[in-house]
Amino acid sequence: MSNPTLFDSLTLGSIELRNRVVMAPLTRGRAEPDGTPTPLMRTYYQQRASAGLIVSEATAISNQGTGWFRAPAIYTDAHEAAWKPVTNAVHERGGKIVLQLWHMGRASHSDFHGGERSVAPSAIALSGTINTPNGPKDHETPRALEASELPGIVDDYVAAAKRAIAAGFDGVEVHAANGYLLDQFIRDGSNKRTDAYGGSVENRWRFPLQVVEAVIGAIGADRTGIRLSPTNPFQSMSDSDPVATFVHGTKALATLKPAFIHLIDPPPGHMFGTDTPLYPHMRPIFDGPLILNGGFDRTRADAALAEGHADAIAFGVPFIANPDLPERLRDGAPLAAPRPEFFYTGEAEGYTDYPPLGG
Repeated sequence: MSNPTLFDSLTLGSIELRNRVVMAPLTRGRAEPDGTPTPLMRTYYQQRASAGLIVSEATAISNQGTGWFRAPAIYTDAHEAAWKPVTNAVHERGGKIVLQLWHMGRASHSDFHGGERSVAPSAIALSGTINTPNGPKDHETPRALEASELPGIVDDYVAAAKRAIAAGFDGVEVHAANGYLLDQFIRDGSNKRTDAYGGSVENRWRFPLQVVEAVIGAIGADRTGIRLSPTNPFQSMSDSDPVATFVHGTKALATLKPAFIHLIDPPPGHMFGTDTPLYPHMRPIFDGPLILNGGFDRTRADAALAEGHADAIAFGVPFIANPDLPERLRDGAPLAAPRPEFFYTGEAEGYTDYPPLGG
């Protein structure tokens, strides 16, 4: 049997992909201020429906989980209803789309919550500033969550997952990466708790695994994935032993049999790539589909698939300026350059006005 390529089909749980080019989640700030998806978002996602799988931009599971102005949400009837035209538009073009479930934790700000502080595993502030509805402000020290509050947050993830399926998504991706709430529990640079949810690697994984297990119980393992970023330093994140931390988590996740693990693990010299890639440690443990993300081009993507390092490859920024990215990769066509000044403006310019080849 020949090695798989980017353009072979793949099954993730119950989700059948026509190719292995995955659109990574990309926050773009085109929702309404209250998180309601817009018709502009429908156009944007439909334009990119030739991806084997679209992972939606990160989507807030609750008001407490919000923290990015004009990012979408999925915790009200209005949010759910407004997502339906988006999923319908993707399916009309033969695409598949899953919703990324997001709680920002300490990466939020009290301006998003009526003056109430953001929450985290521990009262440790991020460095730098955040864009709030009232303009840029310094990050605040979050409030450490009480253990008694955690079951309610699990319930928020479950409710959001159920709404996602009701809105027509093919599944969900639990966001446990990039310095947001679940990642904050996993890595010891942000988790200094001394109760059952902190200290040992088993304890630090307890809450994220409870979330994944509960979502699986609600909508099925075959429609549930998880995203991890073991070495991403974004948002002041760190871990003293990422190999041990994420090998433990991968073993635990393997018993839950999610539809996929989506791993941000760039090689040395790309993005924040370290000298110790994690996928060689995690791949032998997890026998389900693995999606790799991190600065891939066609050559590196083909090599990763051929060598068995991954089952699919996720592309982020290239999808912004290339709505027909799978076709361009297949044909060896040049890629259009994105315009970063329009990444988060909230308008159609720099969002839905990138033409396909020949367009």
